[in-house]
Amino acid sequence: MLLPIQVAQKIYYMIVAVIGVQVNLLAIVILSRGKCGLSICITRYLVAMATADLLVIITEVILFQVNFYYFPRCFLDITPVCTVTYILRRAVIDCSVWFTVTFSFDRFVAICCQKLKTKYCTGKTAAVVPASTGILLCAKNIPFYFTFEAGMIIDNVPWLCYDNPSYYTDPGWIGFDWFDTVLTPLIPFAFILLLNTLTVRHILVASRVRKGLRGQSKGENHSDPEMESRRKSVILLFTISGSFIFLWLLFVIDFLYYTITGTDINYYTVPEYTFQQFGYMLRNLSCCTNTFIYGVTQSRFREQVKRAAKYPVTSIIRLMNKQNK
Repeated sequence: MLLPIQVAQKIYYMIVAVIGVQVNLLAIVILSRGKCGLSICITRYLVAMATADLLVIITEVILFQVNFYYFPRCFLDITPVCTVTYILRRAVIDCSVWFTVTFSFDRFVAICCQKLKTKYCTGKTAAVVPASTGILLCAKNIPFYFTFEAGMIIDNVPWLCYDNPSYYTDPGWIGFDWFDTVLTPLIPFAFILLLNTLTVRHILVASRVRKGLRGQSKGENHSDPEMESRRKSVILLFTISGSFIFLWLLFVIDFLYYTITGTDINYYTVPEYTFQQFGYMLRNLSCCTNTFIYGVTQSRFREQVKRAAKYPVTSIIRLMNKQNK
């Protein structure tokens, strides 16, 4: 018998799976073409983020959540398979989070550190940083392979992935669990809030100085291309990082709750379980939002989306015209 929250999740995750795959693929294709008026540095970070989000949708939403509700007891539930799938889920979720951090740091350097900007904010760095981050995060999650054991053996085939009891009692595993949770998402939360605060402070100071130099403090109205470009960059940065913080907030609150109170999540009450699952639902939704953010904040991205939407229709019309001739 499914709980009300589980009934909602069964429908919710199917919708997220369908939408998430499409919007992230769309973002990857459009951004990769480089026709959105963004620098190659920003473009590569956004493509990396969209790729990580797409992988989260595939591994976390489709292979885990949708499989759980619609295809119980399939080959994905064989112990070695579900163990590897779990590692991939953790790795791509980490990448999705930390790519947001690396993008925020890149924009912080570009806006606040002019001397470092020319060396750091390059296309090469924007390729090396996400790649190195992804490799390190994948390596970090390998130990999870040894935290599971089979739930049952059927015809000599191990099924399901149950936590090894030592994971909750062995000091080494307890420390690793703390390290894993602090690394994602507590440190990213702190980094993003700090970087955005420093960026806002720098912008306010720089804005006052530039207005004074351009005579706007005396009521004159001059356009400032530099500030306009910076404003667009900041809007993109703040909407992405703000969306991340908002959608991960319940997940973080739940972690702090069971950590501080010492509550065992395996024995949650129905309200506690419902709150926890809402946190997971919003966390997974964060992998679908960036494409909509690009569409709202970037006019050239919207133009490319419109062209992509019209392309099948125009192609059919051209084909019909050729056949008529």
